[in-house]
Amino acid sequence: MSATENPTSQNPLPPVVDADTWRRELDALRVREKAATRELDAIAAQRRRLPMVELPEYTLVGADGPVRLAEIFDGHPQLIVYNHMWSDGNEWQCPGCTGFTSQFTRLDVLERYYDARFVIVTNGPIDEALAYRERVGNRMAWYSSADSSFGSDMDAGPDEGFGVNVFLRDGDSVYRTWHTNGRGTERLSHVHGLVDLLPYGRQEEWENSPEGWPQHGTYDRGMGSKEVAALYGAPHGASHGSLQGAGS
Repeated sequence: MSATENPTSQNPLPPVVDADTWRRELDALRVREKAATRELDAIAAQRRRLPMVELPEYTLVGADGPVRLAEIFDGHPQLIVYNHMWSDGNEWQCPGCTGFTSQFTRLDVLERYYDARFVIVTNGPIDEALAYRERVGNRMAWYSSADSSFGSDMDAGPDEGFGVNVFLRDGDSVYRTWHTNGRGTERLSHVHGLVDLLPYGRQEEWENSPEGWPQHGTYDRGMGSKEVAALYGAPHGASHGSLQGAGS
């Protein structure tokens, strides 16, 4: 009998089998998992061989004022930029971007062992961006491209969404080497990786799940920006300054 047929169970459950059957099923799945790992290795190898394009000189704004893009590398040759969605004046910004970037709290390993840096760039004004960074407890360095075409040129302009861009620096010359957006950013998220291991998965309606599995609308659940702030930000998610705009 499967546990889904157990009248004492309050939740849909996978079938219950003996240990040998479970091991055979796991071994069969492992073949596919290993094949996917090898394919991801091959994709990474192709990514390392991508050509690149030289960029013009951009000036962004950081906590200490204007800064050239080449200086954002902070002496490292490699840079990853998360382009954060932004609506000027809103107290709470994109919950997806806010939740995604809240995962990154220990990035010293990139600088120490891989000679790279990971920062956030948003199209919002720097004072609002830094206040929001504090409000939601973000630990990454933030920069503003509000006075630059950088966001638009990197496929993440105002009202265009989010993205990840990777750059390589050779002296003062900066090159764009890779870009992704949408679900292409998921492989950077340890939360998605962990949730995909769970029996019920993400519980979103697009997933291919067994009949009766809990499911909901794709954007119906997950932490909003206020919840991120309550967990990680300033006390009780309090806002700073006079930023009281609408938004969620």
